[in-house]
Amino acid sequence: MMDRPEIVARAVSTLVGLTVSFAITYCGVKWLGDAMDPTRKEKKESHQRAEKLLKSIGCSNIKLTDYELCIASNLVDPLNMVISWEDIGGLDETVQEILETVIMPFKRREIFGNSTLMQAPKGVLLYGPPGCGKTMIAKATAKAAGARFINLQVSSLVDKWYGESQKRAEAVFSLAYKLQPTIIFIDEIDSFLRSRNSSDHESTAMIKTQFMSFWDGLMTNSNSQIMIIGATNRPQDVDAAILRRMPSMFHIGLPNKRQRNEILKLILKDENCDESVTLSRVSDDTEKFSGSDLRELCRHASIYRVREFMKEEDENSGKEGCDTSNSLRSLGMNDFHRALRKMKESRLLASRMSRSLELD
Repeated sequence: MMDRPEIVARAVSTLVGLTVSFAITYCGVKWLGDAMDPTRKEKKESHQRAEKLLKSIGCSNIKLTDYELCIASNLVDPLNMVISWEDIGGLDETVQEILETVIMPFKRREIFGNSTLMQAPKGVLLYGPPGCGKTMIAKATAKAAGARFINLQVSSLVDKWYGESQKRAEAVFSLAYKLQPTIIFIDEIDSFLRSRNSSDHESTAMIKTQFMSFWDGLMTNSNSQIMIIGATNRPQDVDAAILRRMPSMFHIGLPNKRQRNEILKLILKDENCDESVTLSRVSDDTEKFSGSDLRELCRHASIYRVREFMKEEDENSGKEGCDTSNSLRSLGMNDFHRALRKMKESRLLASRMSRSLELD
């Protein structure tokens, strides 16, 4: 018969063995789970990025779930939002309408709080050709409204595990509630919330349904300071149920001559242009150009003087007594003509390629 010390020794030995066995099993299962999840590293990095962003906007004390941290990595630091209304040229009427119907009710709740008719809309759609300033307007709206800005990337909603994507869709709204006032911006909204049909994958359909369900919760909650802004150049592809949730729609079209002239002034305000540059002539020659096209035109025009400067520097580098410290010359009208010819040739080639693909 075993004495008492031997019994205690065996019990301790068994307990230690079980503890070690459980620890090894736990570590093995955890390692196997991590190995089976290829997005583990990405999730960890997004959590670190989110914590850094939350600290920079003064929200480090807010308790967030893992799903909310994944979405929080889409936050934009207001210090990095240098866009303002002064940076948007040629859209004065649209900007004024946004100020009156969107920003004022959103920002001055003490004035409009007693009226349900004058509340800020829960959904805004910016539509029009690409390169006309839709994203710039969304960022300027968030900055003017003094709101947190979530630049929602669709990839942050997708997860390989069943049911996880729906939880992330829910986290978009729960995070927005915790950080409100909040603007959720979805660029190219037609790629995410396009018209539903029977061929949609089950998980995709469930994400859309979940997203719309929580969006309805915003519309029925008058105390929430959350707005969703979508941008698209294909409004016809957006689901009809989504369009119903975006009652405020603004068409951001191609600029007319006056607007092109204002955009060019804005782009060239800090550039050294000589007296030959006549912006009204450039505006006449750039019909059907978007704002981004005009910026690209100015960039192309600037490149020519850089090429000339580098060529002269190379030619004079071997000559004795030659001054190589000259700065760039002024931007001339001839530079714009050359850049305009090149851009029109590129647009014509792209148009021909597009037609040939359609015929094939």
